[in-house]
Amino acid sequence: MTDQPISFKAARVDLPSASGVAIDGEVDVAAVPALERALEAAIETTAGGFVIDLSGVEFMDSSGLLVILNARGLLAREDRALAVVCPANAVRQLLEVAGVSQLLTVCDSREDAEAALS
Repeated sequence: MTDQPISFKAARVDLPSASGVAIDGEVDVAAVPALERALEAAIETTAGGFVIDLSGVEFMDSSGLLVILNARGLLAREDRALAVVCPANAVRQLLEVAGVSQLLTVCDSREDAEAALS
């Protein structure tokens, strides 16, 4: 039995000038351990700009926001930039209402994120 929720998936993405993680499904307290592992592993094994792609996320609660902010902190320690891909949807609204969008570079697409990181 796995502790990763069925409705959650994280996959490594490599863009021409940045690396990162694409997340799909629901990010709630049950998904946090798997999300933390995926982000920490990707951050540890890459260099340069980093992208967290939330375009496939249907739902995110405050525990998911905390993981994103923790990833931002890990990257900042290495003086690395972070861009978050999050098109206009309920997750983007959550980022804005919580004030997190002011702390992050939030982009509509991977292409926009890559441009923001270059």
